[in-house]
Amino acid sequence: MRIGIGGISHEALTFTPGRTTLADFRVLRGPEVLEFPGVAAALEALRFEPVPTLLGLSRCPYGVVEKGAYRALRDELIDLLRRVGRLDGVCLVLHGAMLVEGVGSGETDQVRAVREVVGDRVPIAVRLDPHGTLTEEFARLTDTWAAYRTAPHQDQPETLGRTLGLLVRCISEGLRTKRVFVRVPLLLPGEKATTHVEPMRSLLAEARRIEALPGILNAEVMIGFGWSDSSHSTSSIGVVATGEEHLGLARREARRLAQMMWDRRREFTFDQEIAGSADEAIERALQAKESTVFITDSGDNPTAGAPGDVPLFLSRLLALRVPDAVLAGIPDAGAVRACYRAGVGGAVTADVGGKLDPSHGGPLRVTGVVEHLHAPAPGTDEARVATLRVDGVHVILTERRQHFARFEDFRRAGLEPLRHKIVVVKLGYLMAELRAAAPREILALTPGCADMDLGRLPFQHVRRPILPLDEDFAWAPVLVEG
Repeated sequence: MRIGIGGISHEALTFTPGRTTLADFRVLRGPEVLEFPGVAAALEALRFEPVPTLLGLSRCPYGVVEKGAYRALRDELIDLLRRVGRLDGVCLVLHGAMLVEGVGSGETDQVRAVREVVGDRVPIAVRLDPHGTLTEEFARLTDTWAAYRTAPHQDQPETLGRTLGLLVRCISEGLRTKRVFVRVPLLLPGEKATTHVEPMRSLLAEARRIEALPGILNAEVMIGFGWSDSSHSTSSIGVVATGEEHLGLARREARRLAQMMWDRRREFTFDQEIAGSADEAIERALQAKESTVFITDSGDNPTAGAPGDVPLFLSRLLALRVPDAVLAGIPDAGAVRACYRAGVGGAVTADVGGKLDPSHGGPLRVTGVVEHLHAPAPGTDEARVATLRVDGVHVILTERRQHFARFEDFRRAGLEPLRHKIVVVKLGYLMAELRAAAPREILALTPGCADMDLGRLPFQHVRRPILPLDEDFAWAPVLVEG
């Protein structure tokens, strides 16, 4: 059983001013693909012959992908699939919310191109992030898709294994799946749809119940990506039948699950403590009894695709004379170079941030002392990091856009976050490792390209009506079959 593995994965925020280029992708080829998390465990459990091709993985969500960059990766992927010989199936590792200049949905374009190579009878299974926005054509062209069932995400390798398991079953049992796809007119920030609380907890439990029914292969709940301004930007439901004879059951269950999601639409809300501004969050943290308070600068969240270099929070920490804080981090290659020139212990004056997204705040001039420099080991995909102490604030400066989701990310900057009173991270919700350890978490509703108040963003292309841009409209599930 020969299974091709590959794909191009990216999450595009359409309101960010920048574009995603070829340099923003980390590309794995051939044997490197087999080192991707989840592949080894799936090989051991499922016993198939992997045929690795190409994985193009964007280092960090950002803007729409430049057409030339996407085409270069896609054409290489398709050429490799043509040259590997007979395949029994294809597993694509995608995100679900990639938009490409002049192309639209990158996921749909990839599946279309793969289908042209392998033909109609070779099954295609796709691993997705639940924050993906799918198209009807995608549902018709794939045999099945599977998305993470945790947000914050903790089950990425397991989901790849689940996707490969579904594909192996399709191949070994000769299944000709029938897919039922339903759009639900919701634009949701992921922070309003965490999976350990309602209503996502019950929706995912219902999906598991459905896929345990005889004749159903799997059922998926897609949260969607609230900052994607495209005609296919919605939440969605997918139910996959093992064959034509079970299509009626899949229709009924898909309609019922989609209606359940719609009926509970008002329950999607934050599960974090919310502050209406940076100042409010800082003041609460200073008064907190907890030893450390994590604050997320949600409007400038690079994990949603925002530039991440808005210096608003840094300016407020300094203006309020906060005595002990960490700011993680601001991408500014020029400031990093200045820190390296000065060396540890050297003084630096630099105009920090405000270059990628000047519309939400221009560069902030600061003077500080270099505390730490991190130079990546040769051959790694890391970039340089510098930590600059400005009054009471430890400012982490990065050579390129990145997010701080693990303690290891802070340690590269010479910091242990739990030793500081306030830790500001440019995130929405805290990622799993930080959330588990944080004594207290405050999400600050700050302005930016990833503004949590979607009504303040200039949507032009989404299908209307849609919540939360529109209110009080009637809706009934419309089923699309593949």
